[in-house]
Amino acid sequence: MLQDTIAALATPQGVGAIGVIRLSGQEAIAITDRVFKGKNLQKQASHTIHYGHIVEGEKILDEVMVSLFRSPKSFTTEDVVEISCHGSQFIAEQILQVLIKQGARAARPGEFTLRAFMNGRIDLTQAEAVADLIASDSAASHDIAINQMRGGFAHDLKNLRQQLIDYAALIELELDFGEEDVEFANRDKLLHLIAEVQAKLTQLIHSFKLGNVIKHGVNTVIAGRPNAGKSTLLNALLNEDRAIVSDIPGTTRDTIEEVINIQGIQFRFIDTAGIRNTEDVIEKKGVEKTLEKLKQSAVYIYLFDVNSLTPEELHNDIQELNLLGFRGIICGNKIDRAGWKQTAPFYKVLEAHQASEQHPELLFISADTHFNLPLLRQKLYALVTDNEPISGRSVLVTNIRHYEALIKSSEALSRAAHGLQQQQGGELVAFDLRDALQHLGSITGEVSNEEVLGSIFSRFCIGK
Repeated sequence: MLQDTIAALATPQGVGAIGVIRLSGQEAIAITDRVFKGKNLQKQASHTIHYGHIVEGEKILDEVMVSLFRSPKSFTTEDVVEISCHGSQFIAEQILQVLIKQGARAARPGEFTLRAFMNGRIDLTQAEAVADLIASDSAASHDIAINQMRGGFAHDLKNLRQQLIDYAALIELELDFGEEDVEFANRDKLLHLIAEVQAKLTQLIHSFKLGNVIKHGVNTVIAGRPNAGKSTLLNALLNEDRAIVSDIPGTTRDTIEEVINIQGIQFRFIDTAGIRNTEDVIEKKGVEKTLEKLKQSAVYIYLFDVNSLTPEELHNDIQELNLLGFRGIICGNKIDRAGWKQTAPFYKVLEAHQASEQHPELLFISADTHFNLPLLRQKLYALVTDNEPISGRSVLVTNIRHYEALIKSSEALSRAAHGLQQQQGGELVAFDLRDALQHLGSITGEVSNEEVLGSIFSRFCIGK
């Protein structure tokens, strides 16, 4: 498969100023040279750019610039050519067809990055970081992807794995001399090493909560009874009139979603229909959607009107929300129309829920005047990050595959440590160490299978 030459459009489909067609493989330069009218590309140095025309016979298809990257100094470590043409989809397709006629093959999704991995240019974490970088939609997700693409995460794992390999090799050696009762691996030092490795794995596992939030964003439902000001709050957070606002209860019949960036975290705010019993068929469906969105969300803002909701009603509503099993913020809205003396009974309601693991915070705001909205943003950020700063973090785990492998590796190391403490035979300890190494190796691709690789690279765009 790696012997052939692949080609694909590397820029997005559609009309633009330029389009870039990429080739990689042993014949990349020769194939391009056969359709390029200009300098003889096969005689040109690596990392040079050349002006000319792509032709089919006597017909000029386009005026182009051709960039050459000779093996091994390229992304895939193979000969790579990038043809910069005008950004017409028709032109790009015409050039691709000519290249395929000359012997290139249309690339599959992620095949350029797969070749970089297979040829040892990058490891699997770096390959996955390429996809994350393309998909990054905030400064935080961009910084994490860049760090992983530069090998930060892989570097930590390889150091840990190598230390374990050294000790595992000694224990395996002991097994070869089983009848002579020799001990090459110091058990106390091995226990100490396992404790150090597990501490690092625990740190990485713990970082997944924040890393996953940065990568995927946070679904945040704005829920509450009708006329609590949910749509007004969404508009205030967005600084634009996105949702229809009315004093008539039940105005919002469907969910409205908008994304807001708070300190590098993408919050996907969902304005929902007011929760109440109703005979209106359409409004009833809206209420059902609200409950469905609540179950799917990581965070909620429960909004209530301090002038109309009773403390007893708030108590009942919080109990219902706690059954969903996630945390949120209770916001008493329209405080600008009420006296602060009215807030005391609501504080007492929250005190009754302090023992609950998901007990929410209480904050009084005014969506109309924007009073306390900056504090609401701060509390939302703190809720999903546990007040951990994003900047300055060297490594964050953002990939569920990595997270699961780290957990399995940590579990295997726990079994190995237990075996050492119980003075179990070396073959059992060696088995658990091999298991831990297998899972660590699967993260970077040092241990991999075609099914995993196919799943990972199939999610890439064609041309990358």
